[in-house]
Amino acid sequence: MEAYLQYQRVRKSVQQHLATLKDDCSCPSYSVNAHHGPNCKLSGYHSSLEKLPAGSTAPDAAILVGWEGENDPLNPANLSTSRKLCMTLLVSLIAVAVTIASAIDACGVREYSAYFQVSEVVGSLATALFLIGFAFGSLLSGPFSETFGRNAIYSTTMLLFLIFVMASGLAPNLHGHLIFRFFAGLFASTPLTCAGGTVADLWNPLEKTYAFPVYALPAFVGPMIGQIIGSYIPVTLGWRWLEWVTLIMGGVVLALVLLFQPETYGSLILYWKASILRKETGDERYRAPMEINQKSLGQRLKTSVYRPFAMFYSELIIILMSLYLTIIYIVLFTFLEGYTYIFGDAYGLSEGLTNLCWAGMLVGIFPVIGVVPVVYSWTAKAYARDNSTIAPEMRLWYTMLGGAVAVPISLFWMGWTSNPNISIWSPLVASVVFGYGITTIFIVAYMYLIDSYDAYSASALGFLVFTRYVVAGGVTVAGGPIYEALGVQYTLTILGSISAVMAMVPYLLYFYGPIIRRKSKYAVNVDTE
Repeated sequence: MEAYLQYQRVRKSVQQHLATLKDDCSCPSYSVNAHHGPNCKLSGYHSSLEKLPAGSTAPDAAILVGWEGENDPLNPANLSTSRKLCMTLLVSLIAVAVTIASAIDACGVREYSAYFQVSEVVGSLATALFLIGFAFGSLLSGPFSETFGRNAIYSTTMLLFLIFVMASGLAPNLHGHLIFRFFAGLFASTPLTCAGGTVADLWNPLEKTYAFPVYALPAFVGPMIGQIIGSYIPVTLGWRWLEWVTLIMGGVVLALVLLFQPETYGSLILYWKASILRKETGDERYRAPMEINQKSLGQRLKTSVYRPFAMFYSELIIILMSLYLTIIYIVLFTFLEGYTYIFGDAYGLSEGLTNLCWAGMLVGIFPVIGVVPVVYSWTAKAYARDNSTIAPEMRLWYTMLGGAVAVPISLFWMGWTSNPNISIWSPLVASVVFGYGITTIFIVAYMYLIDSYDAYSASALGFLVFTRYVVAGGVTVAGGPIYEALGVQYTLTILGSISAVMAMVPYLLYFYGPIIRRKSKYAVNVDTE
């Protein structure tokens, strides 16, 4: 609905502008084929392309349609700050809905494993396959969003996601349930790969300092909220209600997006503008930038699948950030099984109360909110000093302000105080510290890669999403046996030791990132002052 109204606003704007130009011209028509006097303003409404890219399907004398100056009201980046915040939050709600689905099934593993008469390890495949579907879907959504726009991909994939969630809830056997969960994950991956594009559409580099956390904070808490929501559903309503609750929440979010979210992809809006100009003037030479792109959708899909893996072998920044976030997700999704051992076995909590302990991580978000103004003030000073440029390394400040070291500290703390002789508040407070740490790492990983790779950021993020969800899917199945074999103390000690080594990554990149980027084939070359 909102996208349709937005299209009508573009049409009205073009018609009004053409009418004004016709009145101001000395020529009888506002067609570009007509003769224009020296004072005709129509010539300022477009720019001719002197040389089109090889392979372009546009006419030789194509007229490139662009924005009417820096303050064009049709450009989503020129909307009010409050409006852009609402649009960013709507995208984050999509991410919340789909990431809730990634974790909520873990609450019902015992129930539907018993229902289908399989082991709990087999039952945990419902979560694992969803995450693996997430990984593969992340490689494909970017090129589609750059062809059909953000909104079309959000709404279409969200609808397909909900259809497969419903199918998994109705599945009569485990095989069907697992297959439908995989496809639900495949179509649920869109927000985590396209949302970066939406944020880039709306906000300038300085504004992203606070705008990206607006998206990331709600989006990242989805798995934790899924655990809390699913706490009592399987034992009270039955495991299928885990899918019905997901379906209801996702349906509400989809309705909000359809009703209130406008299109943010500037190239698509310019395509609307060009098509309206062709219709209004009868001149077929008007073309939007995306119509002059010589690469087909098939070629771009091939590139989007191939380039992330090609970049992995040569880009140290991508290697380090992917490894770092993968370790964090191993810890996070190991907790899906581990909380049963950490809080259930040690303190004798029921399954419902054990899942409620995830609320501790949610509390850890509030310190992150307190850090945002500090980082923004530092970034603003650098932005003004360096002629409106921001070195990517400035994005690392979130983790450098305690986030990186908070993860290993919290893991050691939780591992060695999860004991019935020690108050349960000790591991709960440790989970708050853990929540703070992983949230800052999530924010930094995305923002740093986006700023470091600019035009290639979609490929960099594609690999980031792919690796962490494939590994997380495998670890979800192995989590229970690992805790049973090693125990809580040694499992969390191992994870804490690995994360302690990885905590050096943001500090190393802060000092050596500019050198790495100068030697990179794909990264931008903006030095930290």
